[in-house]
Amino acid sequence: MASSDETLSSIASRCCKRVYIGTCVLPKPLFLHDHQDDKGIPCATISTVDQHQIPDPATTPTHELPQYTQTILSEFNSIVIEHHLKWSPLVHTLPGPISQSSPPTIHLGKYDFSHVDAMVDFAIQHNLHIKGHVLVWHVTSPPFLEEMSPAQVSEAVKRHIFTTMNYFKGRIKMWDVVNESLASDGTLVENVFYRKMGPNYIEQCFRWAHEADPDAFLIYNDNKVEGCSALDENDDYSTIRDRHKKAPIQAKADGFYNLLKDLVGKGVPIHGAGMQAHFSAGGTMHQRPPTPAMVKRQIRRIGELGLKVNISEMDVRISKLPALADDELKSAAQTQIYQDILSAALSEPSFHGIWLWGFSDRHTWVKNFYYDDAPLIFDE
Repeated sequence: MASSDETLSSIASRCCKRVYIGTCVLPKPLFLHDHQDDKGIPCATISTVDQHQIPDPATTPTHELPQYTQTILSEFNSIVIEHHLKWSPLVHTLPGPISQSSPPTIHLGKYDFSHVDAMVDFAIQHNLHIKGHVLVWHVTSPPFLEEMSPAQVSEAVKRHIFTTMNYFKGRIKMWDVVNESLASDGTLVENVFYRKMGPNYIEQCFRWAHEADPDAFLIYNDNKVEGCSALDENDDYSTIRDRHKKAPIQAKADGFYNLLKDLVGKGVPIHGAGMQAHFSAGGTMHQRPPTPAMVKRQIRRIGELGLKVNISEMDVRISKLPALADDELKSAAQTQIYQDILSAALSEPSFHGIWLWGFSDRHTWVKNFYYDDAPLIFDE
């Protein structure tokens, strides 16, 4: 049992293999003290700061940094940019310091890397590893792609991958290349990239990413793919007893594995797989968290393809637990899920890290996307 004054990063440093212990970050809490932010931080999409508010990472003593930032430095050895490195924020929805009042741009060549630059420079100054998230995701891609021809979309995607990766080459060495391309039945979602570029767009994006930075570690990332059922032909999934042996969304977990197997078989330059792990402790049926054994099996079979596996966006919602459960019981259930899933993952040789999707309940996407909750490992 770890002593109470140990941190996540100190435990990770003693592991017999390199393990990334990371969190996603936002610029406002990273650079501003709570008293400097009188409007609060309601959601990631407007978590912006002015250039003059960003402290110099080389000269600012650690004890003068915001508590949020000090916690990152004491608990984690890696970060991932939560929102500002996605395509649309870079070119369309977040003008950044160019002008806070600027309307969205429709100019494909106009990129604003200032917020990401500040976060990346901070991480490098403090010896934190950085994962880039995400190059190609239909949800946060510029809406004007819909108006383009297939050839124009293909050209725009390639340009975006090369522009972004070349800009951060040598600073960001690990990338989520494509995100959430799978439907719940394990087939490809017919998103803008599928419709414009065809079903092989994922393969093409990885090849472009490798061409842009041959030294980068390239990852495919998806959600609700974390568990794999034990294969037993005698199980009858129509019964309650055997239904609980089945992974929450087995078809998608299989689709995830099959997609990765296909990419590896084609010689596509892919090195890792990210399983998001956005869980609800009170979830039932397909919304329930997978068991540790299910997670272990999924990591193992992906590892057998020659890929590294990470848990990429973990949080554990608790507000849907029974109303009779008090806060202490809810917290205990949440802690058990975090502990069991991570313990199972760490037991697999191909597992190489976990990134939490935030660490403070004050700054969580869940409150904006779902409902009021406390899904992270530190309270507000």
